[in-house]
Amino acid sequence: MRSLTADDIIRFWEAGPRQDSAERAVAMLAAAFPDRSREDLLHLSLGQRNARLLDVRQRFFGPEIQGFAECQSCCERLEFTLSSDDIRDGGPVENSNAEFDLEAEGYVLRFRLLDTHDLRAVAAAVDVDVDVDAARKLLVERCLLQVRRGDEMMAIVELPERVIKQLAARLAECDPQADVLIDLACPACEFRWQIPFDIASFFYSEISIQAQRLMREVHMLARAYAWHEADILALSGRRRQYYLELLGQ
Repeated sequence: MRSLTADDIIRFWEAGPRQDSAERAVAMLAAAFPDRSREDLLHLSLGQRNARLLDVRQRFFGPEIQGFAECQSCCERLEFTLSSDDIRDGGPVENSNAEFDLEAEGYVLRFRLLDTHDLRAVAAAVDVDVDVDAARKLLVERCLLQVRRGDEMMAIVELPERVIKQLAARLAECDPQADVLIDLACPACEFRWQIPFDIASFFYSEISIQAQRLMREVHMLARAYAWHEADILALSGRRRQYYLELLGQ
């Protein structure tokens, strides 16, 4: 894994508005793991992908994670701080091509873990924000390899809802980093709840803030010294900051 550069950050920020969350995640991983093909990265399980993104983010920004949330009970705005280790949940599976079994209520299911290809396929097929049920159904269809009941092969559409819920729980158990929840408590009303932590979206938000800061630094240094953008971005953060301090004197 290589460290992200200032130029990487600018490129991610510039391309971000044209990409969905899954594409951004793969782009960030491709920069940090240049020895892996795009296809390999797309086929990482979601837990593997998220764990690697967490590693890349920690190497660039450090282990501390600062976030904000609004209490679901009293609407109080609260700030929370975590470390990367706080949201590492058992580590990813080692083999993204692994297959798993589930026996539930007389059904025997053979399935694989979900990956970024699956998320992109679902996003292209349905409006996930509008039709959550259709998106979930398509994800189930994509991850299931075989369904049997006794000696009889069954169609996926014949699965009862209670078995699908058990499949969702089993997927989370097999790939724990795919769906991370953060426990929060409101200091004002003591209400407790959980929020999902999406490392891909969170990391990109941090990158966007960092990119805009870098662009301001480029603007000030280019204006003062007539340097080219590429030369300014090639400077270490410490050197850029020193030159900016000189301009402030």
